[in-house]
Parts: sequence; C-alpha cells; structure tokens
Amino acid sequence: MTQKGKALEFFLSHRGGLVRYAHGILRDSAHAEDVVQDAWLRFSALPGPQAAPEEPVGYLYRIVRNLAIDVTRRLGREGRYLVPVADHPVAEAVDDSPAPDATAEARDDLRVMCAAMDELPERTRIALEMHRFGEVKLKDIAAHLGISVGLAHALVADGLEHCRERLCRR
Repeated sequence: MTQKGKALEFFLSHRGGLVRYAHGILRDSAHAEDVVQDAWLRFSALPGPQAAPEEPVGYLYRIVRNLAIDVTRRLGREGRYLVPVADHPVAEAVDDSPAPDATAEARDDLRVMCAAMDELPERTRIALEMHRFGEVKLKDIAAHLGISVGLAHALVADGLEHCRERLCRR
C-alpha cells in the first residue's frame, strides 16, 4: 500500500471522532463535515514520511480544532455584517397575495359554485355543505337528516357531481 493509501486509511479510521469533535466546537453538522474535509486536505498535503508528525492523531485533532475556530470566527464576523433575510426591508416588501387574474378567476368559480349549490335540492345541499364545509362525518349527516349513511353518501356525491358539471361548463 502506498503512503497516501495508508494516510487515507488512517484518516478514515478516525473520521467519525474528528467530525464529532468539530461538531462539538461548531454546533453545526455541515460545517463540521467541511472542517474535517479541509483537515484531510491539509493532512494529505504533507510531503512524505519524513514530514509526518510524531503523533498523527493529535496532529489531525489540532488541525480540526484550528479550522473549527477559524470557521467560528468567520461566522461571527459574517453575523455582524450580514442582515438576516427575515429582518431585511426587502423581505417585508414581498407580496404573497395572488395575482389579480387569479383572484378574478377564483371569484368567478365561487359565483358558479354558489349558483350550482342553489340549484340543488335542499337535502342534497345541506348534506354537501355539512360534509365539505363543516367537515361533518357521513354518519352524523345521516343522523341529522334522518336518513341512512348510504343515502347521505349518495347525496354528497350527487351534490359534488352537480357542482363539478357546472364548473366544467363555464
């Protein structure tokens, strides 16, 4: 096995501990992974066996510690100068309301639905309103109207089909 292969094997055997160590400093998994990756790049850049440290594990942990401290400092500096998006005046200017044409189309759909529901027989309209708008269960609709659950289901289905037809016709 080559020297680089041995170094990689050594690094991989300690990688989990290095990530946990970096996470303990940074309190962020993504940054911890980045720091350990950077540590590997520095460790693997050593010129050869003559430049290898006497305590390679300690050396790796020292690299991770120094890099993690650098990242912590950098994030602190960025935090002082960067405004969080939610606090930025531009974030408040974003309009989440629907476009005028979508609003007009929705109003037209509502008008058609109201007209379609007015065309329904009273019992069907009541069953549909209770089920769709009141989220009432079919057994409770049946009890309220004094009908069977199957008939309550049929009334709701008929009402929905009638409204669907009216929306499709326009």
